[in-house]
Parts: sequence; C-alpha cells; structure tokens
Amino acid sequence: MKQHEIEELKKKILTEVEMYYNLCHQKKEYIEGDHISYSGRVYDANEMISLVDSSLDFWLTSGKYTNTFEKKLAEFLEVKHAFFVNSGSSANLLAIMALTSPLLGDRALGRGDEIITVAAGFPTTVAPIFQYGAVPVFVDITIPQYNIDVDQLESALSEKTKAVMLAHTLGNPFNISKVKDFCVQNDLWLIEDNCDALGSQYKYGDDFQYTGTFGDIGTSSFYPPHHMTTGEGGAVYTNDDLLSKIILSMRDWGRDCTCPSGLDNTCGHRFDRQYGKLPLGYDHKYVYSHFGYNLKATDLQAAIGVPQLEKLPEFVKRRKENFKYLKEKLLEYSLDKYLILPEAEEDSDPSWFGFLMTCKNSVDRNGLVQYLEGKNIQTRMLFAGNITLHPCFDNIRDNPDHYRTMGSLENTNTVLEDAFWIGVYPGLTKPMMDYVVKSMHEGIKEQCNRKSKQANV
Repeated sequence: MKQHEIEELKKKILTEVEMYYNLCHQKKEYIEGDHISYSGRVYDANEMISLVDSSLDFWLTSGKYTNTFEKKLAEFLEVKHAFFVNSGSSANLLAIMALTSPLLGDRALGRGDEIITVAAGFPTTVAPIFQYGAVPVFVDITIPQYNIDVDQLESALSEKTKAVMLAHTLGNPFNISKVKDFCVQNDLWLIEDNCDALGSQYKYGDDFQYTGTFGDIGTSSFYPPHHMTTGEGGAVYTNDDLLSKIILSMRDWGRDCTCPSGLDNTCGHRFDRQYGKLPLGYDHKYVYSHFGYNLKATDLQAAIGVPQLEKLPEFVKRRKENFKYLKEKLLEYSLDKYLILPEAEEDSDPSWFGFLMTCKNSVDRNGLVQYLEGKNIQTRMLFAGNITLHPCFDNIRDNPDHYRTMGSLENTNTVLEDAFWIGVYPGLTKPMMDYVVKSMHEGIKEQCNRKSKQANV
C-alpha cells in the first residue's frame, strides 16, 4: 500500500471516530433529579481522534505526543522543565525522592529529616515522606481557606527540618508569600502539590503566576475528575536544571543516560566514558546514577492530554464561574447561617476544584450529605480529613520517631467531623447547580424542623 493510500485510510478511520463520538458520547440534556457528579471528564471528538491516531502508530511508551504535551504544559505554566508521569501520586513520590539525590550534597533529604505539611488532605501527599523514612510534621489549617496555618510554621521548625510540602486545597492557593519566605529564610525545599489547583494563580510581589511554579518542584494529577485529564497521569515540573536532571533520571529507572525513548547515542558518547567503578566504555544506556523507578506514562495518555490542555483555559474559567454562582445562590438562600462558606486566600485567584463547606449551628454533616446523596447529588469529604486518625497509622501512632503534630490540630478535626464539598467542574450547568442548592436548603430545613419537634416533646 502506498503512503498516500495509508494516509487516506487513516483519515477515513478518524472521520469515523468523530461520527462515533457524535452518535455515542454527546451529553444528554439534564432533567431535574438526574445524577450530578462532583466532577468528571469534559471532552469532545478531538480527544478521541487524538487517542485513536496515537493507537494507530502503536508506539506504546512515550513518544511524539508525550514530547508535545510536556512542551505545551511547560509553556502554559511558564516553567523550564515538565515531565509526564503515570499519576499525581507518582508525581509526589518523584518530587520527594528527587530531593534525596546525592547530587544535592548537604541539602539532600536524608532519613529522619523532617518535612512540614498538613494532615488535612490526600494521603499520597505525605505517603512518600513515610516511605522514604523522613518525618512529616503536621501543622493545623485555617477555616474557611482550609490551607496551612502559617502562624505555626516557626514552631514546627527544628534543626532536622529540610522541606515543606503542601497542597493547594481544592484549588485554593495557600499563603505562598509567607510559606516561600519561610523556606528561603531557612534554606528549605518547597514542594507544591498542585494536583487540585492547575490554573490557580497567586500574586507574589507585583505579578500573578501559576501555583506549582513558586517552589522548587510542582506536581499535577490528570486523573479524570481533575482540571484536565489524560485518564491516569500526572506531571512534575521545575525551573531548576539540576532537579530536572534528577527527576528525569529517577522517573526513567534511575539511569544516567538522557537519550529519548527509542533513540540511541544522541549524545555521541554511548561507549567512550567511565562511570563509577564500571569498566571504560560500558554502555551508557545501562548506567544508573540513582535508585529510580519507571514512572513514565504512555503516548496514548499524552494524546488525550494535548487537546485537553488546549481546553484548560476555558475549564478554569468555567470552574471560577460555577464557584461564584454556587456561592451567590447559597447566600441567596441564607445558608451561610448554617454553613461556613469557603474563602479564597488573600492575593489569590483560584481555579477551584470543589466547593468546601463546614456545617455549623448543629447542622449534622453526615445527615446533610446522606440527604444530598439520596437526591442523586454526589458529595466528597476533604479526602483523609485527618490522615493521622486512619488505620494506616495504627502501627505508628504516638511514635515521635515517625511523625510529629503541632498541637491538637483543632481545625483539622473540625473539617474531619463537619466539612464536605460539592462540585464546580465545567460539566455543571446552572439548572444542575440550582437543584443542588435547593436540595441543600431542603435538607437543612428538614434537620431544623426535626430538631424543633424533638425540643418541643
């Protein structure tokens, strides 16, 4: 078959893919009472066409789409280096392990060194700290920003502190000015878990810039509910050339060679150098400078990510609009009397992942959540709530060699007991959000009426 015939066949296949999307994947019109997700995929035919195009090449590891995706992600965030990985959790693992590299000298993270973080969040923000043998130091959060209480940073500091690792909670940036200044003053690494905040911005000095780019390393997740998706997938990014070298090595088995996948000897020195105690001329493709992993994603995933990244600015815009609309409607129903509504961090412009609320005035969180779920409205907790209370801590709880907590974590436990969140993702429409708010009002009213009757008995 001639090349032009192959191209025509591919064109025909991709045209059929678009027809298939139009027939089978178009969103149905919302009818009140239909299921409302807290988040989900938002896509069109372009993602499916790109995915099938990649599959026809049958290049099953990273390739041309990965190169394009990494380049465009770095351009969007305005960073020098971005690396595509297989999940946001792997991105966090890679970020922590990069700091253990002997190439960092005295600044390298060692076992027993401390990392300041919070207990209110997702478990894989802190899991790599434990897995390496470092010690997390848990600090409380503020309400209604739900980020680290920066007033506790100084008291959390010790001679063993080497880093700060924090997530921007549900898209709301933490106080970057104070956290970054604290890290600079104490020569600490800063890792930003940006998995729930892609597109959020913060004003540091005179200019706004994207979260994930203020610290030494930023991470992202592209799991389907997040701001954009590649299916499974994530990214690690940095402006530091040395960290970039370490991250690439550790992502790709720990190897020293930086030749792209499928290409050999692009540096011209594959067989003419000596490394470690190896014999002169040992194949550089199999020289390992770190104890690494294989955390690469596939070109199939990157093929979805390229058109998703083009949609990201619109996704961010819609999330902001939906957050604003929900808050206005909740205030219209005077539900701030019963719920602490979320507030953006000062000097921030969040790309919201969710709308987090804390119940007050004797409103029962579990009762309200179950009422909403019964109305086909999906809800979520703030992930672990307080990670130190979960079964994974049963064997290490109250052991100061494994972790420290600053005080009683009062606000963290308030969130654990009383907070929940609902969605703001771009797939939501105003009728859907109207139904959510109306149902919340009805659920709270039902609770109040029940308590009033009980009080009169």
